[in-house]
Amino acid sequence: MQNTVKSSVTFKGRGLHSGSEVRMVIRPASADYGIWFRRMDLAGGDSLIPARWDAVVPSRLCTLIANADGATVSTIEHLMAALAGLAINNALVEIDGAEVPILDGSAAPFVAAILARGIQPQSAPARTIRVLMTVEVRDGEALARLEPAEMLEIDFRIDFADRAIGRQSRRLNMANGAFVRELSDSRTFCRQSDVDAMRAKGLALGGTLENAVVFDGDRILSPGGLRYRDEPVRHKMLDALGDLSLAGAPLLARYTGIRAGHALTNRLLRVLFATPGAFVFDDCDQFAGGKLPGVGVQRRDLPAFA
Repeated sequence: MQNTVKSSVTFKGRGLHSGSEVRMVIRPASADYGIWFRRMDLAGGDSLIPARWDAVVPSRLCTLIANADGATVSTIEHLMAALAGLAINNALVEIDGAEVPILDGSAAPFVAAILARGIQPQSAPARTIRVLMTVEVRDGEALARLEPAEMLEIDFRIDFADRAIGRQSRRLNMANGAFVRELSDSRTFCRQSDVDAMRAKGLALGGTLENAVVFDGDRILSPGGLRYRDEPVRHKMLDALGDLSLAGAPLLARYTGIRAGHALTNRLLRVLFATPGAFVFDDCDQFAGGKLPGVGVQRRDLPAFA
């Protein structure tokens, strides 16, 4: 069964990279609509942008989508993870700027607000993308892979020279609300040296110690420290779910990411859809539908930081 938001949900906040204040509203949409963004601040031209893998424009720092008229929305990954993690298939996201608000740097504020408004089931079967063969992409030591599996699993590994991060790994079956409970409140992170370099280029203008975990060698600069000992790898898994949701339907696959980022995950989806026989679209029966991320989530699943 497909889902949409029960009623409109409004957010206000600054973009992480632009620093601009934006207003964003998630509105209900009909079955089979998918997820679309509408730039409310643009006059003339096409202001609708599909949240889909083939609308992604290469960007090192975030996930950026664009339409043929050049309308763009960036930093969509946390919102997309929240929608996927709540099994929201259909929604129109109206936004009066070019970047989704960063809020606290995680997906938890989106999750909490949507659950407070409610999720509306729709009388249409949910569709899945069943991966039938292994596909993989690499970039130096970074790797992203999809393999056949009965439900979505995410296996992620990171390795940073900073002692406060170091090597971290985590593997999670995404069924039964695992995203909301285990990943949704994990915040974006960066190194102080990266912050300095980005700001020198006019980026990360909306970044603060309140909406990102900032590391400097063996020190954690953000007040209150980490929410989880392995918060960085959990956030990488959050990003991966958001980027994988751009496939257009839930994946039945095992995703492995080793030092992978937004661009590599998008390359992986492009290889999947370009490989004959690598996947098939399925309508979910009741049993298979129960294995999808977000099915059966309740407000009590929200973590303490939501």
